[in-house]
Amino acid sequence: MDTAVTDTASPGPGPVLAFDVGGTDIKSGIVLAGGRIVGLRRSPTPRDASDPGGAVLAVLARLAAGYRASYPQLPFDAVGFVVPGLVDEDAGIGILSSNLGWRDYPFAARARALLNAPVAFGHDVGAAGEAEFRSGAARDSEDAIVMVNGTGIAAAIFCDGRRIKGGGYAGELGHARVPDPDDPRRTVLLESVGSAGSIAARYSSAAGRAVTGSREVLDLASSGDKAAQRVWAQAIDALAFSIAQCVCILGTETVVIGGGISGAGESLLAPLRQAVDDRLTLPMRPRIVPTLLGENAGLLGAALKARQLLDQDPGGLP
Repeated sequence: MDTAVTDTASPGPGPVLAFDVGGTDIKSGIVLAGGRIVGLRRSPTPRDASDPGGAVLAVLARLAAGYRASYPQLPFDAVGFVVPGLVDEDAGIGILSSNLGWRDYPFAARARALLNAPVAFGHDVGAAGEAEFRSGAARDSEDAIVMVNGTGIAAAIFCDGRRIKGGGYAGELGHARVPDPDDPRRTVLLESVGSAGSIAARYSSAAGRAVTGSREVLDLASSGDKAAQRVWAQAIDALAFSIAQCVCILGTETVVIGGGISGAGESLLAPLRQAVDDRLTLPMRPRIVPTLLGENAGLLGAALKARQLLDQDPGGLP
């Protein structure tokens, strides 16, 4: 289907093909100048223990052929695709995906040969962050964090107008340690308390019954469920701790919250702002805002990388 997203998310002429590889599905579409996505699709992410990276590329090749056949009037000049896990964007390598199984896989080089097109490769959260930073909720900031909070937590970090990559390791906020809400003498990983996935799991463990996700925990908290209120408040405290650390260390002025948890809206953002404010002694306070580009941010970021590749090499060479 065709999807209008934003007028500025993907600057530059000519269509590009974009892929956003996730743990469950692969989003794909032809992205036009102005950010309109044509032929938006979701395809199941393949699992192949013997060749996990190759299995993903085989799906991308099949989809690319389908787009060429279905939209001959929109020939794309380049392909952008992004993957989760640890990524070396400069070398074009997927360093590690514990979920999907690849290790040190040369995605960019093999994709260029398989797709027969110039290919821009990157990290899924990094690409989503680039899109939000350039034309989304953080577009007026020089120093920002775009945090994607779902099953886990990862972020794209921008300082002085540039994204910090750290060899693929920068932005792994979910692995930062925060005070353990159940034992103040210990610390735990942020994503074990503050992620949407952990909120649901922690409530299920505390209440002895399963829930469908963090939104159900919020609904239960709003209706007076004490266990849900405690789990939700603990998640906000953990997120506020990490955000306050980023403000003090990096001078972060804008925090964009994306991922599944962003659907909570002001029920999350209002207490989170207050909790961050309570933890800061600096005069500056960050703006904490929801994603503007939503679930398509990664796809638009992949398209942005493809356009940047063409800008660097107008002749279209890989």
